[in-house]
Amino acid sequence: MAKSLPPLTWFRAFEAAARNLSFTAAADEIGMTQSAVSQHVKALESRLGVALFIRKARGLALTDDGRKLIPQVASALGTLTAASRIFETGTTQNLLTVATSVSVAEWIIAPRLRTFTDRHPDIRLRFLSTIWPDDFKSVNADVEIPFGTFKQFGKNATLLEPNGLVAIKSATLDGDLHALPLIEAVGTSAGWENWPSAKKHDLIPQIYVDSFDAALNMAFHGNGVALVSEVLAHSALASDQLVVASDFIAPCEEGYYVRANAQNPTAMLFRDWLFEQEQMPAKN
Repeated sequence: MAKSLPPLTWFRAFEAAARNLSFTAAADEIGMTQSAVSQHVKALESRLGVALFIRKARGLALTDDGRKLIPQVASALGTLTAASRIFETGTTQNLLTVATSVSVAEWIIAPRLRTFTDRHPDIRLRFLSTIWPDDFKSVNADVEIPFGTFKQFGKNATLLEPNGLVAIKSATLDGDLHALPLIEAVGTSAGWENWPSAKKHDLIPQIYVDSFDAALNMAFHGNGVALVSEVLAHSALASDQLVVASDFIAPCEEGYYVRANAQNPTAMLFRDWLFEQEQMPAKN
């Protein structure tokens, strides 16, 4: 049986680190923490059985194996980007393009979208799923909702609040944080290790995922306690199938920022509607 390919996020982290010769610069570019980029690269090295970088005090250097791999990875990522653009066709009349993560689309927008379409039946919508912050550079969206720090996206954008991290689990799952599997999404500066009751080797995640959406779904199906963005959790908790597992809310440097084309009245309508939803329960 053919061996499965490593996750695309590992290759993306490697490509950014190789181009910048810095895990820190790569993290700023693709919207992950420095540790997450480093972990993805280490995982890829382990999977391939070779060292891709020489770690130096002031940066990185590619090994011979790294130099062999980078052209192929860069070419593959470029091909994927070009392939996705093929489908960005069709009439744009009354069409509003929204670029956002699957997490926001599924847990914030989808449960409430009918209130917008009922109010504006003449507006057509197209949603583009974005994974990395630099994806926003390659799409032409009227409304963008990237995830990252204020330094990355805060200028000319508004933070979706509340913005902490909360622990949630299935309503059918019994037990506390110390008795249940913990689920953590990589790519944030805060995690279970920052929890107030955490001691060394105490609250250690058993399941790692690459998005809040995956973490929420893991929790929904009773796989453990997920640490997720508070603004996403508010929508998830409205279903009554998920409950808060702890009263503590951890601060988080990253968040979802909303920016809209101020010259596009339809984009501003959608932006204003989205912020209205922060104070409203989700409705299916």
